[in-house]
Amino acid sequence: MLKVIAFGEALIDMLSTNTDSGNFAGHEAFIKFPGGAPANVAAAVAKLGGNSYFAGKVGHDMFGDFLVKTLADCGVHTDYMLQTHEAKTALAFVSLDAQGERSFEFYRSPSADLFFQATDFADTWFTDAGIFHFCSNTLTHANIRQATYAGIQKAQQAGYLVSFDVNLRHNLWPEGEDTRSAVMQCLANTDVIKLCAEELHFLRGQQSETLFINELLASGPSLVLITDGGHPLKFYSATAQGELAPPKVSMVDSTAAGDAFMGGFLYSLAKANIDRREFLKLTKTPTAFSPMLNFANACGAFTVTQKGAINSLPTLSNLDALLS
Repeated sequence: MLKVIAFGEALIDMLSTNTDSGNFAGHEAFIKFPGGAPANVAAAVAKLGGNSYFAGKVGHDMFGDFLVKTLADCGVHTDYMLQTHEAKTALAFVSLDAQGERSFEFYRSPSADLFFQATDFADTWFTDAGIFHFCSNTLTHANIRQATYAGIQKAQQAGYLVSFDVNLRHNLWPEGEDTRSAVMQCLANTDVIKLCAEELHFLRGQQSETLFINELLASGPSLVLITDGGHPLKFYSATAQGELAPPKVSMVDSTAAGDAFMGGFLYSLAKANIDRREFLKLTKTPTAFSPMLNFANACGAFTVTQKGAINSLPTLSNLDALLS
């Protein structure tokens, strides 16, 4: 089975105990949950039985210790998870409305994840064949952006498949930063991309969806995945496209649904030992990915039936009913 390295932020989701249409006013209590999109993906792969590593930096504080232990308990290798005294672990206060949709308030200025350096990536991390996954929250500030570029470069030089879930959080970007350009630069340097419908709308601007996706595929990526909640997943390659409907479930909390989806897809690739070379072959007949994408859809669907992020991610046995 291939190694999966998920790089980026691990943080604490402080989840409100009440629902008030996304308004934090009047909320009385928050419950601590482990989170952070790349950490969720690492946990998703591990809970399914994959060979999963998390790379990133957390504080040398009680929250950082909690995150290291949580990921390790899930089966994630934490050898690449660094701790620092320079800053505290990031917090995200999460409010849910009555439909389970989220609103965020981040405490990250600066937080420990932003102190990860390009030099923190060791060559020895990339000696085995594998998959390198990241999200856009490591593009928000110059230091962590350069570290992300360094990680992508090392992964590519080692022959890794590179995966990018945009996972855009506009309120994490400093005022004046060109969010779109930073994201677009990374889109051209990856093999598989996941966007949600809102991110697609933001990035394509005035372009049609078809033209944007065609230009995106021509710039480097081999597979583009578009998720849209409970609506069908759309997938595109240079030679074909298709849709796959996710299982119908009752949503409790949409937190980590996209991370569960990506974890399920990357786990499927890793389990089948589909390295970058084999992946590029398969994208010529993308229906070959249909079983993996159906599995990923089931992972996302299961996750929204539970509260929280990492604790809501499925094991293989949790998926039996959704896949039957």
